[in-house]
Formats: sequence, C-alpha cells, structure tokens
Amino acid sequence: MNIDGGGMSQLDRAELAQQGAIRADGLRAAGVELVALTFVDNSGIARVKAVPVDRLWSAAAWGVGASNSFDFFLATDDIVGGTHSRGPVGDLRLHPDLDALVPLAAQPGWAWAPVWRYDQEGEPHPQDARALAARATARLAARGYNVRTAFEIEWVITAADAPDDPRSAAPGPAYGYARLSSQAAYLRALVSALAAQGVAVEQIHPEYASGQFELSVAAGDPVRAADVAVLTRETIRTVSGRHGLRASFTPKFAPDGVGNGGHVHLSLWDGDRNLCAGGGGRFGLTETAEAFGAGIFSRLPALLAIGAPSVVSYLRLEPHHWAGVFHAWGLENREAPLRLVQGPAGQRDRAANFEVKCFDLTANPYLVVAALLVAGLAGLDSGASLPEPVDVDPGTLPSASRLPATLAEAVTAFEADSALTAAFGPELATTLMDVRRGEIDRLGALPPSELCAVMRYLH
Repeated sequence: MNIDGGGMSQLDRAELAQQGAIRADGLRAAGVELVALTFVDNSGIARVKAVPVDRLWSAAAWGVGASNSFDFFLATDDIVGGTHSRGPVGDLRLHPDLDALVPLAAQPGWAWAPVWRYDQEGEPHPQDARALAARATARLAARGYNVRTAFEIEWVITAADAPDDPRSAAPGPAYGYARLSSQAAYLRALVSALAAQGVAVEQIHPEYASGQFELSVAAGDPVRAADVAVLTRETIRTVSGRHGLRASFTPKFAPDGVGNGGHVHLSLWDGDRNLCAGGGGRFGLTETAEAFGAGIFSRLPALLAIGAPSVVSYLRLEPHHWAGVFHAWGLENREAPLRLVQGPAGQRDRAANFEVKCFDLTANPYLVVAALLVAGLAGLDSGASLPEPVDVDPGTLPSASRLPATLAEAVTAFEADSALTAAFGPELATTLMDVRRGEIDRLGALPPSELCAVMRYLH
C-alpha cells in the first residue's frame, strides 16, 4: 500500500481485495471469526473498529469508515477543537496492513491488524502516525541506514476488586522473587500468548514499584516495533483480565509512587554493522552514531511533547527516580534521559544502543519512533556531536539543566523545533499541540491524587 503520498489505483484495490480474501481463508482455518483493526490517536489511545473475517477483503480494499474527529480526542474521550478540526464532518478509511495481521492467542476467535488511514479519495491522511513512522524509516533507508527499535513495557497489576491498591495482587519486595512467584501462572500465560502472536520476549521481571512488572521484547524495524508495543500492551490487558487482574500503564499510579516508563531502545545500523559499537569515538560510538544520538539529545525538550505527552507524565519526571529529568547523557547512567547501553564485552557489536528513558506509555508509539528518527536524521544532516557524558546522578551537579517540568513547556519546545514540525507536517504538528493544550485545559488544574485516579486505567 502506498504511504508516500500517492493515491490507490483500482488495480491496487483489486490486489488488496484478493490478498484480503487469501488471508481470510487462513484465518478461518485457524478458527478466527473477527478482526480488530487499530490505530493510535494523538492522545496515545488505541482506537478500534472490527470486521467479521468474511469482510476482511472489503476492509483491505475499501477500508472501514472512521471519523476525522478521532484526531482531536483526549484520553478522557473529550473532543477538543483545533485549527484543522472539521467537527462532525468528513470520513476516513481504515485499511488493515495485511502483512502485520496476526491471530490473537489471548482472544480466541479474533485476529488483529494495525491500519493505514486514508481519505475517501484514496489519499494518505496527513495525521496518520503509522504512515509518518514509515516515511521517517524510508528517509533513513534512503541514506543507507536502518534503525532497530524496541519499547520496554512497564505496568502495575491490581486485583480486579481492588483497583486502587497496587499491593493487592503481587505482594513482595521490588525485583523480588516473591512477587514473581505470586503471579507465576499469569506471567507464564502472558509470555506464551505473546510468543504465539510472534512477539519475541527477551525478559520479564518484577520492577521497583508495588505491583509493577516490566517486559522487554526483541528490537525490530521502527514501524514493527510500534506495532509490537500496541499488541503487547493489549495482550497484557487481556491476559490480566483473564487472571482476575487489572493492568495499569499510567506514568504515575499514585502521587507518592514510582511511575511506569516507556523507555525506547534504538541502534543505528549500516547494513549488518551496528554503528553504536566498534567506532573510534567515546565508548565505541562511530561518528555517524554519535551524530544520530546528538540529534536526539539536543531535541529532548521538544521530544517530550511526543514521548511524555500527558499532564500526568510530568508527575513521573522527578529527580533521582531514574526517569531522566536532567539534560544529560552517559554510559549506563540510569539517571540520564539518554543512556548509552554498551552490552557485555563480546556482544557489543550486536547489543550496543541508545536508550531514551524520559518517555512513557501515554505516548503514541508511532509518533515516538517517527520523532526519534527525524531528530536523529537532523543530527546526521548537521554533523552534530554529543557534549561531555555524565557519570554521576546529574541532579547532584550544580550546572544540571532540567528538561521541561510541565507539558506546557514541552509544547513550547516542540513548536520551536523546525526539524520536527516540518517532518510532521503543518496539520499533524498543529493538531498534536492543540490536543496537548486541550489536555492541559481539561486536566492541568487537577490535584495529583485526582489526576492519577482519572488517568490510571485509560491507556
């Protein structure tokens, strides 16, 4: 399917209908009756339409209708206005990516596919975050590079009948085996479901906060990584419910607790060579990888409007909580928002990568990967370099510079960044910030306890 600006021809539609029918035959043989089609909106919520498997051919060729107004939804389902809002007028078409179609092990009888969003004339929708991520990936490929990307998923579980108590379902100390063993069957079922859906889990463990777990997956193509982030989170939600649990991905479950992050790992490659290792720069970085990382580093204030896009995000961004709130980078420095992960000696040519620690799971993962690639490309274009690394908690340094402490500050930084706004395009760049301001107006004045309660189970 064309995602670079051209429309779909009748021949394209005929081919899509044929491929949809072929995929439907395979799904029926696997017992699938329905297909969930998702996109992630500008507030980070996965929205869905579903079709019977017998209608997959039609959805592939002609799309499924969805209102333009979803671009202006807040996480609370309030609909805000904006420069490009058409209110109740207009329609978009959701076309499933058949290459990403997968039966859902955690929801028998169902399959899932992410979608591309087009208008009724067959033109790509300018606010399609997944298409933006694909275009950014293609821009990088045109330079001869690729990026391998993965999201870390953190979440808190509670007993379904005690949704405000993070100790209700997984008692035990941080990182403790007691917490793991208390939910061994649940975690096993989760990893099994993900594996059956083609998601390669690399590790899973209890985290620091009460009731908190973390799951890491194998790195892949940026668009695939964002797809996996969506699929993984929805699988966690479903498996949790089947085990009498409730899952929360919020950046801050309670004001006095430690938050859930959505760290992003990415490494820059030239063919089969990892440019984050084996170079002549600091810690083995090549000059190219340093420029890519420096483009991200310099834009961290603006990137927070994409990767920490909610008012509640800024309750998580506290000093000395390993959330990365000071503008610093360093080797294996978990208090820096940009951390270079080397990996063990003997494996660095495969394992070395940058980790962005200041992001969370209220973010749209497609916008996140797009923004990081755009920032990295800007660093390549300018031949940027990283400042001196920090090998202590940057919050202990008198010269430490804070990243934005509020969503409003991040919005200002994003709007001032010409590389990001140009790549996102005027309609999406403007609408994103209209939505951010809408959330500030709706939620910004709430006391932390009420804000946490409102946001606890939305994402």
